[in-house]
Amino acid sequence: MNIKSTLTTFAAVTGIVLSMMTAPALAAQAASDHDHGHTAELKLNNGTKWAVDAPLSRAMNNIRNAMAKETHAIHANELAEEKYLALADGINNDITYMVQNCKLEPEADAQLHLIIADLAEGTTAMKNKTSAQQGAEKVMGAIDKYASYFDDPDFKPLNYPTAS
Repeated sequence: MNIKSTLTTFAAVTGIVLSMMTAPALAAQAASDHDHGHTAELKLNNGTKWAVDAPLSRAMNNIRNAMAKETHAIHANELAEEKYLALADGINNDITYMVQNCKLEPEADAQLHLIIADLAEGTTAMKNKTSAQQGAEKVMGAIDKYASYFDDPDFKPLNYPTAS
């Protein structure tokens, strides 16, 4: 391996590591972007679901599909710690993608940030062995809220009984 390819590999790995390290921070920032000192509550758009765009649909479907694969193990409290960590990292990456690429109307965006806050809170809990299952349930609740409040024809709710 020559020095140029070694440096290229090093730069690529460094970029990946740095992007993974910033995902939780971006998720937390996204969750608080629209916090104006009052508690917001999810609501419909004059009785209808909010419109979505392709990046939002892609990210939320990724999150939903990743969680759906582990639903039974989570419910039975049998999911391994490393699986919770991997799920949390993947979800944070999708949150980062959503925040960087999603372009919604301001009112829809404000509603989305309430769901992002639940996702970020859930992933934080999933990284703690004693609260991982509760964190996963928080994420699943956010997924089902998305299905209830956003008009994404490609999206299916988990229909998982959550505590949130």
